[in-house]
Amino acid sequence: MRSEDLPPADRFPWWCEQMAQDIVPSMVSSPHADDFRSVVTVAELGPVVLTALDYPELHSVRSPALVRRSDPERYGLSVVMANDLCFAQRDRESRLTPGHLLLHDTSQPLETHAGAGRGEMVMLQLPRTALPLRPERLYPLLARAMSGATGMSAVFARYLVSVAGAVRRGEVGEREVGRLGEVALDLAAATLASYVDAEDRLSPETRRQALLARIEAFVELNLADPELTPAVIAAHHHISLGYLHRLFRHRELTVAAWIRHLRLERARADLADPLLRHHPVHALGARWGFQHAADFSRAFRTAHGVPPGDYRRQALRTAGTTVEAASTNR
Repeated sequence: MRSEDLPPADRFPWWCEQMAQDIVPSMVSSPHADDFRSVVTVAELGPVVLTALDYPELHSVRSPALVRRSDPERYGLSVVMANDLCFAQRDRESRLTPGHLLLHDTSQPLETHAGAGRGEMVMLQLPRTALPLRPERLYPLLARAMSGATGMSAVFARYLVSVAGAVRRGEVGEREVGRLGEVALDLAAATLASYVDAEDRLSPETRRQALLARIEAFVELNLADPELTPAVIAAHHHISLGYLHRLFRHRELTVAAWIRHLRLERARADLADPLLRHHPVHALGARWGFQHAADFSRAFRTAHGVPPGDYRRQALRTAGTTVEAASTNR
């Protein structure tokens, strides 16, 4: 939903209404109230709600009176994507920069200030009762600038941003929403538990989902390493090779097949990239962990039905035709 689809005079009231409906009622002001350009994306994912926001400078206050009037009794765990954000709750005020995580509680007053420029954040709203952590354990995290660069925080941030992108592109089907929300809730719980040393409060399923997410992030970051194997993955995460395979037994691909699939998809994207057309085919394979050109060619042909060189020529020819047609139609 974009405010620009409305007349300028209606854009700021629309934003305030959306925030009251989709998050919590607040008193909002902005120097751009006469022409408030914003984007709101909301998706109900089973037990949680994902909200992605794009907004200009604003100031928001949720007073004790507004808390008494309406309280959905939820936490919000957000990833700040663009611009700085000042946030205050429970006698703590923090300045957050892109990459930080932020936890807030709808049952307590809060104040937010987004500075000049375009701000962007992705928020996961989750019922307080859905977390295995008591509120007093989480009080020290409210309004705290938590880094989203390492550990479970990085895994959660990466997942949430990825799901938000898929929602915006219309790639999430009805059958997937519940599972996506359950995984998001598990990762949120694991992230918060890691900050308060309460991993023992997590259910076995939550710990399993968190471990799988860490494994996926590790593999994505190390795809280019030809030494990346199931044994290396198991050792890095301090689990047995057998347990690693059991984690993947309900998936369509084995661990090794999944790694190979990811590598081939990265190589396929590179082969179709006009900016990489001068790089030899075998070099693009080596870039994603295929040490030997023959192994890369054989694996690519098995997966896509044509050798990588033929695929590249066809993809670049199609890309050239598309570019030429676009130029002609200008």
